[in-house]
Amino acid sequence: MSLELGLDTFGDIANGPDGAPLHPATVIREVLAEGELADRLGLDFFGVGEHHRDDYAVSAPDVLLAGLAARTEHIRLGTSVTVLSSDDPIRVFQRFSTVDAISHGRAEITVGRGSFIESFPLFGLDLGDYETLFEEKLDLLAAIVAEQPVRWEGSIRPPVQVEKVMPATESGHLPVWVGVGGTPQSVVRAAHYGFPVVIAIIGGSARQFAPLADLYRRALSEMGKPELPLGVHSPGYVAATDEQAREEFMPHFLPYMNKLGRERRWAPMGKEQALQQLGPGGAVYCGSPDTVAAKIVDTVQVLGLSRFQLKYSFGTLPHDQRMECIRLYAEEVVPRVRAQLGED
Repeated sequence: MSLELGLDTFGDIANGPDGAPLHPATVIREVLAEGELADRLGLDFFGVGEHHRDDYAVSAPDVLLAGLAARTEHIRLGTSVTVLSSDDPIRVFQRFSTVDAISHGRAEITVGRGSFIESFPLFGLDLGDYETLFEEKLDLLAAIVAEQPVRWEGSIRPPVQVEKVMPATESGHLPVWVGVGGTPQSVVRAAHYGFPVVIAIIGGSARQFAPLADLYRRALSEMGKPELPLGVHSPGYVAATDEQAREEFMPHFLPYMNKLGRERRWAPMGKEQALQQLGPGGAVYCGSPDTVAAKIVDTVQVLGLSRFQLKYSFGTLPHDQRMECIRLYAEEVVPRVRAQLGED
């Protein structure tokens, strides 16, 4: 299958000219402009992630994607990710089948547990039910997206006994991916339901995820299921030269990684360690178009990918730099990747 090349954003809140954080409303409008640019430049996918924190503007990605659906023509629109554990699968399907109608069949969902836990107390959920909430809600969502009568029973909500969940999609198929962070159980579960997988690689080399990709394909085969797409989501930034990319990205990357580190009690990240993440063996695809393209090609070949999603927004990186990164990614990186993979 042909490689899809796309973008992801969480609506990271940058600082304004006065150095203060921008209002979330401004950031949401910036994301709309970024998605429109990605569509005009011919990229394959634009993903918007759900968070419930003051450093990200997007908590309702389906609403933002509905706005993008009316303002774009070709690009596929999805999430990165929808936090299924703290949502209702029926409402998730209904919202995204609505986006699918507005976009003429371009909507998809990537579900996951998310890398943050703020939604659990926000919606009155017990973190002790972390595993059960996701497992049962994924099971229910799988029944719903089949667009057949649903006869479902679990422990976390009342049973569902309905003939149809409306609105149905025109195609009868709303694509659902599962976002995973590296646990074997997650990819085996996705294989069980016949869902494609997106691996979030936010630290270390993509090569260390090769056993996970192999496990997913082996599980599909053993379960008698067809080969399914496999994607990767990773942060990155493209500029004219490697030096410019590092200079522009590092002031936003390093402080934000250390902010997360303080929350999660990680050891502080120094500049040398950050540069390693930006280098050939790190998780960040940062550099000139040649450098970023070569690193993407290597990841695609090592993991056997069907899709690569560059998380182009990061920390306080400003809108104008994000827009230029999108332009270079679409006009310079993507053609190089396709040429090197023999797809041009």
